[in-house]
Order: sequence, then structure tokens, then C-alpha cells
Amino acid sequence: MKALDELTFDNRFARLGDAFSTHVLPEPLDEPRLVVASSAAMALLDLDPAVAETPVFAELFSGHKLWAEAEPRAMVYSGHQFGGYTPQLGDGRGLLLGEVYNAAGEHWDLHLKGAGMTPYSRMGDGRAVLRSSIREFLASEALHALGIPSSRALCVVGSSTPVWREKQERGAMVLRLAHSHIRFGHFEYFYYTKKPEQQAELAEHVLNLHYPECREQPEPYLAMFREIVERNAEMIAKWQAYGFCHGVMNTDNMSILGITFDFGPFAFLDDFDAHFICNHSDHEGRYSFSNQVPIGQWNLSALAQALTPFISVDALKEALGLYLPLYQAHYLDLMRRRLGLTTAEEDDQKLVERLLKLMQNSGVDYTLFFRRLGDEPAALAVARLRDDFVDLAGFDAWAELYKARVARDGDYSEVQRRERMHAVNPLYILRNYLAQNAIAAAESGDYSEVRRLHEVLSKPFEEQPGMEQYAQRPPDWGKHLEISCSS
Repeated sequence: MKALDELTFDNRFARLGDAFSTHVLPEPLDEPRLVVASSAAMALLDLDPAVAETPVFAELFSGHKLWAEAEPRAMVYSGHQFGGYTPQLGDGRGLLLGEVYNAAGEHWDLHLKGAGMTPYSRMGDGRAVLRSSIREFLASEALHALGIPSSRALCVVGSSTPVWREKQERGAMVLRLAHSHIRFGHFEYFYYTKKPEQQAELAEHVLNLHYPECREQPEPYLAMFREIVERNAEMIAKWQAYGFCHGVMNTDNMSILGITFDFGPFAFLDDFDAHFICNHSDHEGRYSFSNQVPIGQWNLSALAQALTPFISVDALKEALGLYLPLYQAHYLDLMRRRLGLTTAEEDDQKLVERLLKLMQNSGVDYTLFFRRLGDEPAALAVARLRDDFVDLAGFDAWAELYKARVARDGDYSEVQRRERMHAVNPLYILRNYLAQNAIAAAESGDYSEVRRLHEVLSKPFEEQPGMEQYAQRPPDWGKHLEISCSS
């Protein structure tokens, strides 16, 4: 394991030069203190978890100190925000401190969010507040634990620095990790500003570093785009299967690697609601839960437009045509497993859709239903879950279809069924009210709840003795929390 001063930097993105990013130093926070750290994320950098408790750890990730080899850069990009194109965005409150590679040869971006003003801050102050930093930390690590592709979060550092949002709050920084922070909006920026040389350089950078296997294909750029399409189809399928709502699927928030990042007003479904809008600023419902699938395709189309200098329009259209079939295949595969099925039948899609409609009309808890479905043999499980539904006749009809489907699926023991289903159906998810409880405690100076919640969510599929309160349905107040982009 390494100490903090033993990290090895290789700042590949910074070497692209000033057309792609601007050198900016982080603005230090006052009286920095560690709120929470992820030992699993630290392991990605070969760091000893014990270093998180040292004073230098909080100083490095609050802007007070900087490695000599770090080259902090604010990236420039553009993007479609709620469907409208914004010509220049960029890292308004984030900095790419540099790229570090570990003993396995993996490169990881160290990206500090809440680091102060940059040339791309526009009207903002460049700061992040404690609540949004905690939410991003918890979401990053919780999604990863569920098997959903995501950026990772190393730590949150709090402070006494005052920051104004709707009220005065305290500033914080979150250090996030990813193999790259390049977005769809990077390609859009150079495409719409008509800078073909820089756009070609960016494309080569992404191809060489992140999709080198595509070099072996007759059309490397097309192969890369197809891979991006597939990765995003799989990521969004997992969002939908586990009830995750991103909230702000602008093209500047879409990763070129097909990972979840730039968390804002995200939420996991409590009661199943296909029309759920987690961002109270999204008045038209553009980024509602059910719209995430078509918006994923819309965003890929925006990226395709930016790639027309390298790939023919017909080839791009053909690649885009893969998105919905790939999404459907990934989604149905995971939903089958969530239902405890090991084989595929033609009517499985209808079985899933019928169940979700019943859940929608009855306000059934999305996560707990699937978990409890695997607690017992199918007949006993549906009998116990029946009382959660308003349309009893409708549920009974579905239950008969389900029991027959399970019977046709194969002959396996009750223990095998339970183990297989519990391996894909979490008991613990990051419900908004749990995050809010942890945030309220942290804002009063008590970080124990954030750390406890992080530990629980790091093992979402395992029943953890003494942690039953984290697996309960939310109280009524917890279902209606308003979350905005600054949350």
C-alpha cells in the first residue's frame, strides 16, 4: 500500500494543452475536516486506508496542498441542457488535479469538485456545499456496489467556509475518480466551434487511451461509437432495472465511457412510479424515470452529430439503431434475474410490464417487493406480498402466471432460489430520506451517520445485523423531498 506522497502521476489530458483545459489552482477551504472516505476507492490508487485520518489527507483534498506532479486543469466543453444547446460550459466548480496510475497500470482521474472559481464558472461561485458533496459521495459508491457503472468517490472534506445557496451553508469538496471525465459535450464543443484539428486530436486521445481495441477494426471511430452506444444502453438498462433516476441527463453530464457521473438531483424510486421526476426544477418532466431510455438515445444522437467529420451519417444511424435492442436485452436479462428466472421465454417482457403496472397503481415499494419475492418459494412469497396491492384480482392473475413461469424455469431448491435472487435484489438502497438524515447530522458536526450509511450501502445485497432501519419503507415525509441541481 502507498502513502499519499507515493502516488505516480501521468497527466495525459493536461498534455493536450490549453485548447482543451485551463490551468487553475484550487481555492482552499477554511478549517478542512474529513467527513467520510471510501477505503474501496482508496484501494484503486493503492492507498493505505489509514492515511485518510491524517491531517495531510484533508489538506490535499481541500485545496491547501498540492502534489508537485499534479497539474490542476479546468476542462472546457459544451452541451445540450434540457434540449437546448449551450455553446460553452466547462468545469465551473471542478478541477482535474491530474491522472494517477496504480500498480495494475490503471489510470485514474483525480477530479476535485467544489474547488472554487474557474474561467467556466459563469455566474457561479465554484463551490459545492456539504449536502451535495455527501449525496454525490454516497451515490457514486452505492451505484458501484449495485453493479451499475459509475464514477467513484474517494472522500468528502468539509469546512467552515460559508457558501450561499437558498441559505448560508458550509463549503465542501468531493474527490471523485474515473478513468476519464471526457463527456459527449467535449466533442460537441469542438464540432460546433469548428475546430477540426482539436476535435481530431480529442478523438485520437479517446480512441488510443480508452478504446484501443477499436484500432483493430476496419473503421476504428465507428467501432468506438458502437462501443459507446452499447455501454450507455447497458448503463441505462441497469438504471431502469434498479429504479435509479439521474435527474439531469444533459449531454455535458454523459460520460464518453458510459458511466454514471455528475450527480445532481438523483433519486432511487421508493414506491414504483414510471413517471417520477426527481428534479423539482424539471418542470416539463424531460428527465423523468420513464424518459431516461429515449433521452439516452437522444444524447447519443447528439454525440453522433458531433462525430460526423469522422463517420458517415449512414454508419452512425446504423450504430444508433443498436441502442434500443441492446437496452432491451440488458434490461430484460436483469429483470428476469430479479424475478428469479434463469431461462428466457417470449412472454417475459409482458410478465414484467404487467407487474410494473400493478405496482404503479398500488404504490408498491420497488426495492422491497423484489427482495421479499426471493425470501420464500414463489407461491408463499406472492401470497405474503398480495396485501401490498390494491387490485387484488389483477395481482392474483399475475401471481398465477408467475408461479407457472417459475415452475417451467427449472427444478431448484428453496436455498438456491433465495441465494440467486438475493444476489441481484438489494436490501439496502440510497433512499433520499436516508441521505437527508445523514446530511442533517453532518451539518451539525456529526459524521457518524454518513459513514455508517456508506458502510451499509457498500454491501447492498447482504443482510446486515443491527441495520434493519436502513431497509425500511420511508416515512411519508421521506417520499416527497424536493431535490434540485444544487442538492
